[in-house]
This record gives sequence, C-alpha cells and structure tokens, in this order.
Amino acid sequence: MPEQDGDHLSTQSSGANTDPAVGEALQSIEQARKQGNTTEFGADEEAHTHKKPAGFGAMLAVLGVVYGDIGTSPLYALQSSVSIVGSVKHPAQPLEIMGLASLTFWSLMLIVTIKYVLLIMRADHDGEGGIIALMSLAQRVCKSPHFRWLFGLVGIAGTCLFFGDSIITPAVSVLSAVEGIEISIPSASHVIIPVAMLVLVALFAAQALGTGTIGKAFGPVMVVWFATLAVLGVRGIMLYPHILLALSPTLALQFIIAHGTLSFIALGSVVLSVTGAEALYADMGHFGRAPIRYAWLFFVLPSLTLNYFGQAALLIHDPATLANPFYHLGPHWLQIPLLILATCATVIASQAGISGSFSLCRQLIQLGYLPRTRIMHTNASEEAQIYLPSLNWILAFGALVLVVSFRSSSALAAAYGIAVTGTFMCTCVLAMVVFRRVFKWSALTTGLVFGFFFIVDSIFFSANVLKIPDGGWVPLAIGVISTIVMTTWKRGRSLIAARQAANSMPMGSFLARLPQSRTIRVPGLAVFMTANPDVVPNSLLHNLKHNKVLHEHVLFVTVQNLDQPEAERGHRVIVQELAPNIHRIIVRYGFMEMPNLPRALQELKALGVAFDAIQASYFTSHELVVRSRVPKMQLWRMWIFLLLLRNATSTTEFFRIPPDRVVEFGVRIAI
Repeated sequence: MPEQDGDHLSTQSSGANTDPAVGEALQSIEQARKQGNTTEFGADEEAHTHKKPAGFGAMLAVLGVVYGDIGTSPLYALQSSVSIVGSVKHPAQPLEIMGLASLTFWSLMLIVTIKYVLLIMRADHDGEGGIIALMSLAQRVCKSPHFRWLFGLVGIAGTCLFFGDSIITPAVSVLSAVEGIEISIPSASHVIIPVAMLVLVALFAAQALGTGTIGKAFGPVMVVWFATLAVLGVRGIMLYPHILLALSPTLALQFIIAHGTLSFIALGSVVLSVTGAEALYADMGHFGRAPIRYAWLFFVLPSLTLNYFGQAALLIHDPATLANPFYHLGPHWLQIPLLILATCATVIASQAGISGSFSLCRQLIQLGYLPRTRIMHTNASEEAQIYLPSLNWILAFGALVLVVSFRSSSALAAAYGIAVTGTFMCTCVLAMVVFRRVFKWSALTTGLVFGFFFIVDSIFFSANVLKIPDGGWVPLAIGVISTIVMTTWKRGRSLIAARQAANSMPMGSFLARLPQSRTIRVPGLAVFMTANPDVVPNSLLHNLKHNKVLHEHVLFVTVQNLDQPEAERGHRVIVQELAPNIHRIIVRYGFMEMPNLPRALQELKALGVAFDAIQASYFTSHELVVRSRVPKMQLWRMWIFLLLLRNATSTTEFFRIPPDRVVEFGVRIAI
C-alpha cells in the first residue's frame, strides 16, 4: 500500500502490501514489545464499543436503511421486463407474464435469500461486511502476492461499479416515483423532469445535515411502504388468483425454453428486482446479521413477492395498465398519497446508497486507494455518520445529468443492470476464496455452490451487456474512470515512497551520530510525521538544516492503516524508546475508523512519555512532485496524479491536528 504524501501524511498499511522496510521496522517493534522494551495501549477505544441496535429497534432501522433500494424496485422492474416481451408480441400473453413473475421471484430467492442472506453474510471481517471488507479478508488468507494483487483488483472493480450504482440509484429511483404524476395528474406530466431534479438537489443538499435526526423517520416510513406493497399486491392477485402458480420454478423454466433469446434479453430487466442486494451485506456491520435476515425473510420478501405477483395479475387482467402497473394497482383516490409515499421511499432508497458511498470512500482513503478528502462528522456520538462534500456533489452532478439525458426510468433502467450484476460477480469471486480458506469448505463444495452463483451472475451480466448502446455504457465508463483514478494514485504514491526511501537516512545511523553531534537541544516537544518508521523524516533533516536545533523531546509518529475494520483493543498504539527522550510511535487505524492523532497521543502521558498538546509542534513535509528525466509514469497518468495531489485534503484536517501547531517544509521529488 503506498504512503500518502510522504512524511506529512505518514500513512502506511499492514498486510501484503506493506513495504519491506516498514515491515521490518514493525517486526522489530513487535519483538521489542515482547521483550519488554515496547509498550502498547489502546487509544480511542470507544471505537470498539459501538453497540448495534437490538430487537424491534434494529428491525426498524434495517427497514429504513438497508432495504430502501430493493424495496423500490417494484416501481419499474416488472414493467420493464414485461415491456421487452410486449415489444415483440402485443400484448404479452398470460403465460409469458406468469413466467416473468416466476423469474422475478426466483431471482429474489436465489440471489438475495440464498446467496446473500444465508451464505455471504456469514463472511464478516471482524463484524464488518461489504466488498472492501470481503476483499481484505480474501487477501489476508491468501499467501501468494500475485493472487493478493488479483483479489485487490477484483475488489476495486466491484467498488468502482458500486460508485456507478450510487449515481444511478438516486436518478432512477426518484424519477420512477415522480413518474406517478402521469397517472394521478396527467395534465402535469411535463413537470416530471423538473420535479425530479428538484427532489435530487434537495436530497443531496440535505446530506450535510446528517442522517441522525431524519433517520429516525426512515424506519416507520418503510414499514408503511412495505405494508402498502403487500396490500396492493393482494388487491391485484384477487383479479387473477392463478398468478400464484408462478411460485413454481417450472413456469420460469418454461418461459426460458419457449422464448430462448428473448428470455435472455428479458433477464436484463428481471435483475432490476434484486438491485440493492449488496446493501444487505454492506450494512451488516451496523446492524448485525440477525435483524437483516429476519426483516428480509418475514417482512420484505413476502411484501415484494405479493406486489410483483399483484402487478403480474393486473397486467393479465388489463394489459392497458402496462404504462405503469404499480400505480394502477391502487384505486384512483389513492394515487396522490401513493405518489407521495413512493417519493419518500425512493428518497430513502437513494439516501442508503449515498451514505454507503461515503463509507466506502472513507475505507478506500484509509487503505491508500484514494487521496485524502474533507470528511465531516455529522453526529458527535456516531463515528459512522459522515459527510464527504466533494463526493456528495460529484454524485449529485452525475444523477442530474442522467435524469436530463435519459428522461425516463425505463430508459435509465438500461444503465442500471450492469453496475449491479458486475458487483455481484466480483463479490462471488471473493466469497469463493473466503469460504474455501476461512470456512474450510471442500474444493468441490465451493466450486459447485459459488460456481453456480457465478454462472447465474454471469448470465445476468451478459444480458445487460446487450444494453450497452442504450445506456449500459454509463456504469462501465464510471467504473473505468474510477479504476484509473485509484490505480494512478496508488502507483504515484508508490513511486514517491520509493524515491523517499532511496534518499533517506537510516534511523540507526542518525541515532548513533546524535550524541557526538553539536546539535543544540531546545525545550519543547516535536512530533515528526514519517511514513517509514525505519528512516529519518525529511522534515527533521530540513529542520536541522535551516534551524540547526532539535527539540528536547522528540516523537517519530507513523500512522499505520490496517487491512481490518478496526484496530484491536489495546493495540491502537505501539511505543518504543529509541534514545533518551526520543520515541517511535506507531498509531494503528482500521479502514472503518477515522484518525484522530492528537487524541491518540494524549494517552502517552499514562505511560510516562512526555506529551503536552499545548506545547507540541507537528513537523511535516509537503512534496513538490515533478517528472524525472526518466519518468516511470505516463504523461497522462502523471497529469491525473498531480491533479489528485493538489486537491487532496491537508494533513492538518485529515488527522485533526490543530493547524496552529504545524510546521511544514517543502520537498522537491522527481518521479
């Protein structure tokens, strides 16, 4: 993992990607600790004491956060798939509609219920879920550097597609809800696009307020939403009770056999019914397995099934309702309340995706795949509730562009499937490794189970590839751009770290010469940030060169990013005395945590290490990166890297260091 901004960011990572010098330094510290020369203690241990909601409160919270995306799929999923069949034969025949309803139901059963709820949710990384946690777990149990790199690439690819999903979800969800205006107020259909844009702007503008207060209302709203889905579904089923035969997989198989290529195309829309399945796994760290599983099995799945079957029954009873079968399920007097409820539900669904992208971006920053950015905490007692202004408005801009460009949820649905199915495939590959190595499944069992799901995911992905000309290129473009950005940043930081290591002075040599030198020691405490604990920070060398003094108390501080969600209790900080009044400090943070360096260093006083926050001065370096005579990075990638470097958040803000305590030195580095 590359260090970020050299000394002044002083971030290193553990695990497979740690530089050899850093790894040797950490090993020496660990050996010294075991011999009694090093002390560990836990700072910020409240990060480990977050309590997950339990009981009914947890179920309510799960409904409000986890199931918003998949819960709003009935607004467009079945309509989109039936429209494909109807485009060839008008109208779609009853057996065809029943076959599509059966395909939808069994997609929910196979992908969501069996694959995610029953299997993949077992693979937690210290209680955390999501594709980044799964990637870290797969890398940890794999000894081959080549395969660790490969699993990292798979995880990053899935993550990039998730960002594409985070842009598309608000656009298609809000637009599909607002399209109810065509049913309730036909004369006002021309305001659909402006209203959708206003809702999106309001949604993204409200992110700065945080989800603490409004989140309390999410659960009850979604309870009403899913109850409404069930009631409307029952109302539709009564029009054609034979639709319940679609519970049998034989109707799905008959549809596939009878329609061949057309059924393959229809799968590209059927998969829209399982959008949001990844959220079940990603939010497991916040709520735990049990509430998510119980909410799905006993409330969400029955409600969705009833509604999809109700829409199918309505379409068989009255093919003219294909324009919007969801809203036609309700009586005319219910149209406006239903429109308001659907809009609220889609806003909640969008909120879940946006909040998830914030958490994912923070994890990538901690793991060294993205530059630092401004992160605001919107709740003083909840570390997970964060707001990233730059990412928020990037997502907002993308969603607005999609609404203006596609102008309907059915057209935008073409751009939706590839992002979802691509993430499914990446998750399946990583889960295969984890279940084989961690859960000790046999190769045969692992291959049969996850090989089957990978084939299913591949079929869905292939069906959506056909939509590339109609909008499927959007998530692919977002994924490619995001991957280029991440790999460029990682490569650039690696080159800077290598250049710094080549030009640095070993810490042992410096300490050996210090007693014989004529360096003047002045009162005070100096904190030197260093990415590599085994070498002398450039900021110290520049301080000696220009000021010709060294403080009486010196701390060499390295922030280590772990490939696990949180640092273990009691292992937040490692302290080693290198010389009288000179200490090496390793501060560890997991990828789900936010660094707070002053708070961590405050705990040093408990061990007799001098630290006074009022007197401490933080010395950092700021690199001026230029191209070397023999550049190791292409010109276009160098341009991207420099753009990212210039816009990275300052060390002071990222580590929450008081800005009036920082001394920064400029360093020119050629790569």
